[in-house]
Amino acid sequence: MHSKKTIGLLALVALVLLITSAAVSRPRKMQRLNSGSWGGMHIRIEVESGTATIDYDCANGTINGPLTIDSKGHFSWRGTHQREGPGPIRVDRQRDNQSVIYTGSVKGTTMTLTVKLVGSNEPIGTYTLEQGKSGRVFKCK
Repeated sequence: MHSKKTIGLLALVALVLLITSAAVSRPRKMQRLNSGSWGGMHIRIEVESGTATIDYDCANGTINGPLTIDSKGHFSWRGTHQREGPGPIRVDRQRDNQSVIYTGSVKGTTMTLTVKLVGSNEPIGTYTLEQGKSGRVFKCK
């Protein structure tokens, strides 16, 4: 026979587990990244409603939205990345778009962004950007 203490302790443990599992399973509130410019060394991002264009040194990219961040400021977006070469580009040249994942976080007016090719653990680059800044991009010549 179980004592009243044991039954009370089991009920308390069950209640704590129930509350903890409800808190963990609750979805994080998502919010959209505001439109505007983000810039840093070697990168500039222009955010529009639901999309973004990215300009890097010797490359460019796009993100097709929605551009959402979770309640902790983290994000993971899919998009494209295209390397650029020096000199003129032929009109009939096929675009070399590569699928990438843009991950990182936003804290206040600062964004940390890492770009990785889909299926690769090696980053193309990691950048720090400031909201409202134009960035400093050096294009291939």
